[in-house]
Amino acid sequence: MKKNILLTLVLLAIVKLSSAQEGITEPIPSLKPGKYQLEQINRKYGMFIHFGINTFHDQEWTDGTLPPTSYNPSSIDAEQWVKTARDAGMKYVILITKHHDGFCLWDSKYTTYDVSSSSNKTNVVEAVAKACKKYNVGLGLYYSLWDRHENAKTEDTTLDKAYNDYMVKQINELIDITQKTKTKIVEFWFDGGWEKQNKRWPAAELYKAIKSREPQCQIGINWSIGAPENDDKHVVLPDQQKEGYPIRYFPSDFRLGDPYLPATPDPKIFSHNNERYYMPWESTICISSKWFYNTKDTTYKSVEKLLEDYKIATAQNNILILNTPPNREGKIRQKDIELLMELKKAISKSK
Repeated sequence: MKKNILLTLVLLAIVKLSSAQEGITEPIPSLKPGKYQLEQINRKYGMFIHFGINTFHDQEWTDGTLPPTSYNPSSIDAEQWVKTARDAGMKYVILITKHHDGFCLWDSKYTTYDVSSSSNKTNVVEAVAKACKKYNVGLGLYYSLWDRHENAKTEDTTLDKAYNDYMVKQINELIDITQKTKTKIVEFWFDGGWEKQNKRWPAAELYKAIKSREPQCQIGINWSIGAPENDDKHVVLPDQQKEGYPIRYFPSDFRLGDPYLPATPDPKIFSHNNERYYMPWESTICISSKWFYNTKDTTYKSVEKLLEDYKIATAQNNILILNTPPNREGKIRQKDIELLMELKKAISKSK
């Protein structure tokens, strides 16, 4: 009888601990990677997919005033994108859902600046989620905090609350889409935080909104680390970061600072409110010269250079995301595919 009672108590404790971990709404202080951080580290290599209104204007950043009708892909071959990533040995993709221009690659209830106002109304987020499910590739989503369409007057602090609410609602929309397709999100990649002071962004609310529904999802905000004298310093480059430096956007699970590779050695322990947190580094770099497809972008990195970057980026428990932008026909360029397959062979030979 006593053994049965003891066993029951142990099982209840395990269930309680598991539930507590699943319900975490901010990182747990630790000098070692947690369960989901280890999963991210073990994914090691993924694809960045920059696609949106910029694709059709030969620009990297646009200002949110371009007509949504100028987004005009002749097709959206999301399966080709994701299958290419899988065939290249990548474990996940990160799709641009909304860049700094504010144009959304899904039909959002909260704005008309989205695909539903264009000639190609394909819900790109849903299409990529379905493809990830089909090909057993992890799904990551990029979302720009800075939105030049919905929140152009970033200097006006009185507009923060309404826009912060807007962001949380859109994040929940994105999760709704992926849960409908039964595709788990492995990563949320936030950008553009430098446009306001770090405390003006709803990092905690966004983190909680995601973790309460997708606890496995790792969350990072670009230019993640500040300096001891200023926790909002921009920028603190990888080789300037030291153990114990403040986390600029808390809560976060990993560090970003595109397009830089990590330092060697790469510090992993950073601080917030006198607690210490383990944070790996995710490198995001381009296979060619531009993030978005550009008709003038014809200069590619060599396989040798990409292999060197891969080795540096994936050492020290870190991750590489390689950007391969789809063109105006909604397909990854043939040159990108050829390079990715050559790189896969080179990686295999170098092991």
